[in-house]
Amino acid sequence: MLNLSGITVRLGGRTIIDDATAKLPPRGRIGLIGRNGAGKSTLVRVIAGMLEADSGSVAMPRGSRLGYIAQEAPGGDGTPFEAVLAADPERAALTRESEACHDPHRLAEIHDRLIAIDAHSAPSRAARILAGLGFDEDAQHRPLESFSGGWRMRVALAALLFSQPDLLLLDEPSNHLDLEAVLWLEDFLRTYPATILLVSHERDFLNNVVDHILHLSGGKLTLYPGGYDAFERQRAERQAQIASARARQQAERERLKDYVARNSARASTARQAQSRAKALARLQPIAEMIDDPSLSFDFPSPDPLRPPLITLDLAAVGYGETPVLQRLNLRLDPDDRIALLGRNGNGKTTLARLLAAQLAPMAGAMNASARMRVGYFTQYQVEELDRNETPLQHMSVLMAGASPSAVRAQLGRFGFAGPKATTAVGKLSGGERARLALALITRDAPHMLILDEPTNHLDVDAREALIQALNAYSGAVVIVSHDRHMLEMTADRLVLVDGGTAREFDGAIDDYIAFILAGDAAPARAGAGNAATSRTGSRKDQRKAAAEAREKGQELRKRARSAEAELERLQAQRSAIDQAMFDPRSAEAALARLTITDLMKRRAEIEARIETAEAAWLAANEAIEAIAA
Repeated sequence: MLNLSGITVRLGGRTIIDDATAKLPPRGRIGLIGRNGAGKSTLVRVIAGMLEADSGSVAMPRGSRLGYIAQEAPGGDGTPFEAVLAADPERAALTRESEACHDPHRLAEIHDRLIAIDAHSAPSRAARILAGLGFDEDAQHRPLESFSGGWRMRVALAALLFSQPDLLLLDEPSNHLDLEAVLWLEDFLRTYPATILLVSHERDFLNNVVDHILHLSGGKLTLYPGGYDAFERQRAERQAQIASARARQQAERERLKDYVARNSARASTARQAQSRAKALARLQPIAEMIDDPSLSFDFPSPDPLRPPLITLDLAAVGYGETPVLQRLNLRLDPDDRIALLGRNGNGKTTLARLLAAQLAPMAGAMNASARMRVGYFTQYQVEELDRNETPLQHMSVLMAGASPSAVRAQLGRFGFAGPKATTAVGKLSGGERARLALALITRDAPHMLILDEPTNHLDVDAREALIQALNAYSGAVVIVSHDRHMLEMTADRLVLVDGGTAREFDGAIDDYIAFILAGDAAPARAGAGNAATSRTGSRKDQRKAAAEAREKGQELRKRARSAEAELERLQAQRSAIDQAMFDPRSAEAALARLTITDLMKRRAEIEARIETAEAAWLAANEAIEAIAA
């Protein structure tokens, strides 16, 4: 269906895509993946004809229609329904012509063609697509200008799906969607009757939709059969093969170098040595698999606080005089991991802003620990970063008064070490800017992290690194995300924001998905039935075990810090004793009065205590590593 041959793209003097070649299967559903900045969007734009490659070609069957979402969201006084119908230009043109045509023969041709393209079912098909993406009947007929940019991008996606191109190009289609709309889109794409090439960083979305993975790395393309999990297995096998091949090549290189060194000076073996030297020169190094050290998230642990952190008692919150959520009863403790679920527009962000103290309760009570610090992440913070300033400048402003080493240490936790710290934000990728925003909001070791869609700019590897960092973090976490894998791996409690309030959802992410797909009216039904109850119970056990592991980890980290402090104190005492033994005149007064025998005896006692403290420190750290593993 689609052949990419020798595609090379250079931007700003840098080669982004280098002689990339791939042959995509007809009617295949291909997931295009790669690290942030690898060139995925650039490649999609080349395929869409929006960017000309420096060399190479893109070949498709003659007459094939290609569909790609424009960067600008639709606007104006038209409605989403009208915008979607207009996406089929042939139907729109034939409909207009039929209304003005008076030639019976031409009119018959028009109606025959309208029947052939199934034009009469178009309105119901447009309405179904819009409903699946979250537009109820009333919203479908409101002016486009009344919607936010995210919702208008949904209209653009609906129009693209409605147009049914032969090659459907989707670049991060789930970024503006809630979990409910993502599930609908998955179902739609699974049965799409033509070729799909989609860029996504969501593991579950890729596993559920695609049948091939096209991996872009180092400017090259590699096609793998199967979904993302299958790709991960194949990539691990390939990494092992490459490591083995590198080891064999290195051994061969050393053997040849040794032969040349030993035999070059002898006349009888000089010819063979010369031949080996040529072979050594021809030995091309095998490229090492890229392991990006900048994949770094390390949230500083806060000082402990007594529970609860926050309690809501029949609280209400909203904007102006209009409440968005009411009757809120919620308690958050220092070790809570909460996911806020519900459709976009139901109030998840409003509840997050209440918990972050950006909104005050309109009624009821909200009590929060006076010493609690909160780190609140939103996409707006990423977009509002000054593109002309560096990460170091941003952090220095927020950590005014801190030492330069402390500022750089906080940046280093998130991969901004060395030159990265002094690179202008405008030159950073979207994922790097998201990491910087996370570094900025955690500069004072907050007791609670509130993360509103933190993964939108992160690739799959970066999302995994973020999950690991959140699980190692000792504070509370409240997260809003449509990434099921992240929610499943980080959340212990689920809170459904729906119907103007928020309440605990008794179940796991799988139960919530089943609840959405079943269209149940009551969240309690998500756990109904023996199988669902068993699964819910199992997930509850897992969440309980995860919470216990975090609690144990906090205790171990406290023990490790205590042992480390004891080590520093004892080592300082040992140094003072050594100073008294070798130069009594400069020693502390109490030590200067002791004899050499007494000093040696005291030093031996301290050495024994140092060994005990070191053993305690090692044991605590090994236990922490075991829990993390």
